[in-house]
Amino acid sequence: MKTTKILYWVFTILFAFVMFGSAIPDVLMQPAAVKGMHEGLGYPIYFVPFIGVAKTLGVIAILIPGFPRLKEWAYAGLTFDLIAATYSLYCTPQPDGPWYFMLIFLALAACAYIWYRKKQNLPATT
Repeated sequence: MKTTKILYWVFTILFAFVMFGSAIPDVLMQPAAVKGMHEGLGYPIYFVPFIGVAKTLGVIAILIPGFPRLKEWAYAGLTFDLIAATYSLYCTPQPDGPWYFMLIFLALAACAYIWYRKKQNLPATT
């Protein structure tokens, strides 16, 4: 039981750190984020802060206690974001790095969600 909770928090904090770290430049409309998403991938400029705010809200949702249904949606949304980013990088030539590097983050998302579900299935302690 203790190991499950520890692994849940380790994976969840790592996943939240990665997602929040990628959300900050988007929310602040930093030139590197705009260049990468608008010029590099072809997304409209208004999408950059939108996706940053969405990722920030998702991170908050997976970190606050309670609200299991909201957490499910947050994990799904953050995973969809990673899948879309991976596919976008795959479909466009990227001189900065290969698309399969994103598989590490998808694996981290999977681990965080798997351990979340394991923690949910633990017997309640009184």
